[in-house]
Amino acid sequence: MSDAPRLAEPVTGHCLCGAVTIAVEAMQAEVDICHCAMCQRWGGAFYAGVKGANVTVAGEDAITIYRSSAWAERAFCGTCGSNLWYRFLPTGGRSFLAGLFDLPKGFGIEQQIFVDEKPDWYDIAQKSPMLTGEEVLAEAMAQGFSFD
Repeated sequence: MSDAPRLAEPVTGHCLCGAVTIAVEAMQAEVDICHCAMCQRWGGAFYAGVKGANVTVAGEDAITIYRSSAWAERAFCGTCGSNLWYRFLPTGGRSFLAGLFDLPKGFGIEQQIFVDEKPDWYDIAQKSPMLTGEEVLAEAMAQGFSFD
């Protein structure tokens, strides 16, 4: 995670129907943006995720987890279909869709990844680090993850 400030109070969010609630402590005051083709197909455009510490999830019986690739899984509410989180398996890191939460003003962008897959019909104006898909997967391999 970056050196961005963290929110002092826990932030609680929920899916569209409220069957799943998520509380995140020490939420980082930045979003990660992913432009990969899977995120585009999953949510219609880019993925904007938030992360923090000490996550509590309620309503787990409504959650469906889908292994979308050799390195990732995604979760959604089986009742309303709301996308919930993305987990990067090489690190175990999980980020939650920013839209699940009523976030305070002032959030920035930590980084944008898979920028080589971004369609030309949208652009994000805020400047942030931008990594290609190849660079993201090379980082995972450098940490010892095997894609076999």
